[in-house]
Amino acid sequence: MQHILDAIMAGDTAEADFANLALPESYRAVTVHKDEVDMFEGLATKDKDPRKSLHVEDVPLPELGPGEAYVAVMASAINYNTVWTSIFEPVSTFGFLERYGRLSPLAKRHDLPYHVVGSDLAGVVLATGPGVHLWKPGAEVVAHCLSVELEHPDGHDDTMLDPEQRIWGFETNFGGLAQVALVKANQLMPKPAHLTWEEAASPGLVNCTAYRQLVSKNGGDMKQGDNVLIWGASGGLGGFATQYALNGGATPICVVSSEDKAEICRKMGAELIINRNEEGYKFWKDEQTQDPREWKRFGSKIRELTGGEDIDIVFEHPGRETFGASVYVTRKGGTITTCASTSGYMHEYDNRYLWMNLKRIISSHFANYRESWEANRLIAKGKIHPTLSKTYSLDEVGTAALDVHKNLHQGKVGVLCLAPEEGLGVRDQEMRDRHLDEINRFRDL
Repeated sequence: MQHILDAIMAGDTAEADFANLALPESYRAVTVHKDEVDMFEGLATKDKDPRKSLHVEDVPLPELGPGEAYVAVMASAINYNTVWTSIFEPVSTFGFLERYGRLSPLAKRHDLPYHVVGSDLAGVVLATGPGVHLWKPGAEVVAHCLSVELEHPDGHDDTMLDPEQRIWGFETNFGGLAQVALVKANQLMPKPAHLTWEEAASPGLVNCTAYRQLVSKNGGDMKQGDNVLIWGASGGLGGFATQYALNGGATPICVVSSEDKAEICRKMGAELIINRNEEGYKFWKDEQTQDPREWKRFGSKIRELTGGEDIDIVFEHPGRETFGASVYVTRKGGTITTCASTSGYMHEYDNRYLWMNLKRIISSHFANYRESWEANRLIAKGKIHPTLSKTYSLDEVGTAALDVHKNLHQGKVGVLCLAPEEGLGVRDQEMRDRHLDEINRFRDL
């Protein structure tokens, strides 16, 4: 891999020279193993340790198929789906790979006894398969994580509705936490020139997810003046939702769990902040029973901050713990957009507050290619900024995933893959200098 890294680091390697680089027979990657899916059996979710299940090892380079590309990965990032993969919850991802493998002989490559994980990357195109014309060797790129086949009509209005829609690196193999990744060429987008490799890698999944869930007509269809309740407003997903609300003329009401996280929201420009730990909200009396009095107290706090107005859109992703409160505090005719459910998938709410007040629940899952492109374009134009807080080496990926699992992080946690150190890959220093404070807003400096 050293000759590939040298070509990237040179900064002026020609397309033809990239195309002629010898491809490695194997590469280092972060994997989980099929024969270890029961290793955490009997343990509570919080006690499952990604450091025990994530392996950094050499794996063979997969075959390059039509419409695909190899990317030399300079940096990647941790998402919650990597945590789920590492603790084999709610199901083992090997079931995803087995089902994908039955689709076609080409898809069969993904059904292996190991799973290369990771749904973000920033890097350089090394080679492309037949039928790829837009992307050339040497192109500096980031990748979104939508993998689709588009052989069925359902996917041609909104690619997220394709029956064979998958999340790359979670429901497919050969993901981004590696020195090389295999992607479909229609996952590629231009790397923002003012960002380092690790900064450029970090927005991908969460930025695109937030864009669809809040801004797109397929999600919240946010407009100027909307009051937007954002759970985890300084986190990897919520940090982008907060930026989109501010950038789009809405008013974010930011829910956080500490004063440090509240301060990050203030740095982004948010003014209406609820520290849920300081306020002591307990939406559940016990594991089976919610407390509507706490919903009401929460709603009163929101009205206190907004001057008596209720919530137009709830950006909901914690799930079970917060969903009843989210439905309650939304205004009549308002919208709850939901994804992820990191605190539990079995949501409970009082349907009277939904049905009799004509509220809507809209499900949202990642983003289609157009939405992803628009979200990345806003990063490239300096309208939206990465939320990277800390970066680990590839060998430290278990610790990086544990940070996310234990909610010890702010924003996004990055991982250096081929990049030997942080701070590399900036091509537009002038633009970077204009936005440096915003770029470093989440950094654990």
